[in-house]
Amino acid sequence: MWRHFASNMLTFLIVVMFLAAGMIAWGTKQYSVAGPLESAICFQVERGSNMRRVSEKLAEQGVISSPAIFRMGVDYADKAGDLKAGSFLLPEAVTMEDVVETVTASGVSTCGTEIVYRVGVTRTTVQVRELDPETNRFVELAAFNPAEDAPSADYLRVREEDDTRYRVAIAEGVTSWQVIDSLNSFDVLGDDVAEVPPEGSLAPDSYEFRPGDDVAGLVEEMTARQARVLMAAWENRVADLPLNSIEEALVLASIVEKETGQAEERPQVASVFVNRLNRGMRLQTDPTVIYGITKGEGVLGRGLRQSELRRETPWNTYVIEGLPPTPIANPGRAAIEATLNPDSTPYIFFVADGTGGHAFATNLDDHNTNVAAWRRIEAERASSNN
Repeated sequence: MWRHFASNMLTFLIVVMFLAAGMIAWGTKQYSVAGPLESAICFQVERGSNMRRVSEKLAEQGVISSPAIFRMGVDYADKAGDLKAGSFLLPEAVTMEDVVETVTASGVSTCGTEIVYRVGVTRTTVQVRELDPETNRFVELAAFNPAEDAPSADYLRVREEDDTRYRVAIAEGVTSWQVIDSLNSFDVLGDDVAEVPPEGSLAPDSYEFRPGDDVAGLVEEMTARQARVLMAAWENRVADLPLNSIEEALVLASIVEKETGQAEERPQVASVFVNRLNRGMRLQTDPTVIYGITKGEGVLGRGLRQSELRRETPWNTYVIEGLPPTPIANPGRAAIEATLNPDSTPYIFFVADGTGGHAFATNLDDHNTNVAAWRRIEAERASSNN
């Protein structure tokens, strides 16, 4: 009798083990296969939440098929304590495994509403925008100039929401003074910075921050990023450039940045300045004259006068030989790379062509023809505006 009972118990245990193994295999498959979500959504994890509440909310919104399997997967991956608050973009048919990775990784929100403080060459703007998860495109809710306009209602509302993201976007070609002046004016940042960093040392880019962060922390990140970009470009520079140091490269890159806003033109513009330096010609570039007047503190807001073109300043390349003593703005990665890897051209002149680009020339006669054409375009535009 006991032998029969033991045999039955063994058979029962074997069946249970097979069923358990089958359940584990099924659960593992459910955890890693495409989920039931029919279209992308922005999923919010509230502060103080836990995996049980998150799993139930995911099931309610049609993201996962089983909260229990989701939690078992979380426990197996040992990520129950890694949950991050924020708003996260979950794509169509996302797996439970990918959801877990998304809500436990960096904690940086990937969707929802964000406030972007844009520091531009001529003005600073504040933009409130929201990501549409289905199109993966941002929809603008509000925009205003903080120097001229009162904060919009949408801005004030979004600032009260816990999951709002904050970024500052620094445009290529802004000066260090403009960056610090703008950052110090943002009411969401902490302690101001009194000293303006060296010109050219800040990387134009987008930087995420949290309300209350000090300005110094952002400046430190901008400086480190620019140093990395510059060093990488310097190490990969072409041979025989008329640049004796990485500092001179930064100076020339800032001039290239200010001379053209078209990315495809930067290597050509850089080639003109390289050719002029190799020939011992003065650079004769207007942005350096403007910097000698403003020192980077604001925008000139008018055309240059002949007296200013003749006035000697350390930055006036119509008067001085070679490069000015400092950069005249903060160049972006493209301008730096173009400066250190310029096109090989015979050009030594260029002038605006009316399309946003420039007409290049190898000799003074052709350049004068291009200048005359540009003057006609300027005159036609002036008469049409009157």
